[in-house]
Amino acid sequence: MAGRIRQSDIEEVKARTNIGDIVGDYVSLKTGGVGALKGLCPFHDEKSPSFYVRPGVGRYHCFGCGEGGDVYEFLLKMDHVSFTDAVERLAARIGYQLHYEEGGGGPSESSGNRARLLAANAAAEEFFRDRLSAPDAEPGRRFLGERGFDAAAAAHFGVGYAPKSWDELTKHLRGKGFTQDELVAAGLVSQGDRGVYDRFRGRLIWPIRDVTGQTIGFGARRLLDDDKGPKYLNTPETAVYKKAQVLYGLDLAKRDISRQDQVVVVEGYTDVMACHLAGITTAVATCGTSFGVDHIKVIRRVMGDDNSQGSVIFTFDPDAAGQKAAARAFGEEQRFSAQTYVAVGPEGLDPCDLRLAKGDDAVRRMIDARKPMFEFMIRQVVERFDLDSVEGRAAALRAGAPIVATIRDPASQNGYTRELARLSGAELQDAARAVRSAQHSGARGGGRGGDQREASRTAQHDPRGAAAAAPADQPRPLAQSDLADPTQRTERESLMVLLQLPGEVGADRAARAVQVPFVNPTHAVVRDAIASQLPTMTQPGWVDRVLAEVPQAYVPTVNALAVAELPQGGDPGRYARSIVDGLIDRDLLREKAELTSRLGRTEDPELRRQISIAMVAIETERRRLRGE
Repeated sequence: MAGRIRQSDIEEVKARTNIGDIVGDYVSLKTGGVGALKGLCPFHDEKSPSFYVRPGVGRYHCFGCGEGGDVYEFLLKMDHVSFTDAVERLAARIGYQLHYEEGGGGPSESSGNRARLLAANAAAEEFFRDRLSAPDAEPGRRFLGERGFDAAAAAHFGVGYAPKSWDELTKHLRGKGFTQDELVAAGLVSQGDRGVYDRFRGRLIWPIRDVTGQTIGFGARRLLDDDKGPKYLNTPETAVYKKAQVLYGLDLAKRDISRQDQVVVVEGYTDVMACHLAGITTAVATCGTSFGVDHIKVIRRVMGDDNSQGSVIFTFDPDAAGQKAAARAFGEEQRFSAQTYVAVGPEGLDPCDLRLAKGDDAVRRMIDARKPMFEFMIRQVVERFDLDSVEGRAAALRAGAPIVATIRDPASQNGYTRELARLSGAELQDAARAVRSAQHSGARGGGRGGDQREASRTAQHDPRGAAAAAPADQPRPLAQSDLADPTQRTERESLMVLLQLPGEVGADRAARAVQVPFVNPTHAVVRDAIASQLPTMTQPGWVDRVLAEVPQAYVPTVNALAVAELPQGGDPGRYARSIVDGLIDRDLLREKAELTSRLGRTEDPELRRQISIAMVAIETERRRLRGE
């Protein structure tokens, strides 16, 4: 009996199918703007078309009833077929031969097939480890040596090297009896126009193991200048490798995590290695994805479901990406029974660089000097505001109060209320009043601690303060006043072109755009999702990857932005660039205003000179954006 359809086939069928042709069998579609089609919604009665299909991104959305999705979801909702039936129907339509994974039907893999995938990964790990000592692996050995890792360290963590060859691994594993289909299913080889080829080539390789120690995938670091792929390339999702449920190093750390009631979450493979070698043997890292709910479940299972005495310590880089990672982790903090902390290295050094520069003891001191997550986040929020002004101090107090309000222990809450007052420059009674107000707002709204944390995170983007921000798990509905507001309209249109016309916007322009603070908190969540996937913006499946990053409640919003009608006529690329340039120009104007304010507050000649230079640079950039 045929089992589950191979995931790569599911993705290939969707990529080869024109969603406009499929929807067109059910709905009369007409041109609905650049690259879009529109018609009457098949899911609800309407008199004027509000149902849009965008073949370029493979999605549909109804702006009347909110229904939306990809071509599979359309068939499931229209014909009430199973997912398998939908895939088979589309495959037959385009003449694509599907492949099935053996074992009983349904979503679960058969134990035999799973065993074969694990065996293939184990054989590949052995191959990579053996190749690390080969002459052509010198770039890999040099990379490790420059980061303070010797041969013994590489062996301990199973580090290996993938030769720069089209199919050396493929031939090796085929010679051991593995079929081509098994290698594709394991994510070890890829398929292209020239046939199958090794997924990892000319890269340093880390085996990624599950909690039992079985190798389920690999992480590969770029080494060679002519490698145009991403800096880190991981195994794709397979039957045995689910990146949202995997923590690198957990197989080595699980015993000490349980014994010490502690886990240290770092940001990369080399950071895990550095921590373990420095004696922090509870360090783990995510694998190509943000720290999320499934990772928390894994950690709680290892530490114990109810361990309020335990410690979860996060390390973050001090840059913008690190701050976003901290905010995401704090948004999930209430899911832990253990106490959460943040450890930041001196001069912003991550554990690997810190060990290399200052030795093992410095890494241990970094972890020992951890700060409670609440204290870290209060500082992060408060320091975003101009504390030299009354308005800035008031905004800092409003933004920090919801964080303090989530603290359940009364003694700790009182202590952090005093800390908030000190950091924001507010009077203690004013800080206490703001915290009580935040508590009452949370109670009236039925919000959880995570809702209030998200409010504080997004308050920096909302001039009305944290109380106006939406809960973490719900997007704020767009009101008519939002659409009339030029600022929010520019934000929305920028997200539309970033999702729909990424190639026209360009990587550099997009990278600058996602750094702009957004007024609308819902837009800010979508912006963050785009930012997290920015290196892949010109690759197929762009919108799907963004959708995978946002919380489930925001999926309809992203779907709508990816399908929304763009103006007809003219050059789409020129339009896309002008919209994003307008967004960037707005941010430059904000920066100019802040510098002007600082200039008026200082008498220091050197500081005034630096500010003046920065203002000239901003004005030059604004003129460039305007084509002057």
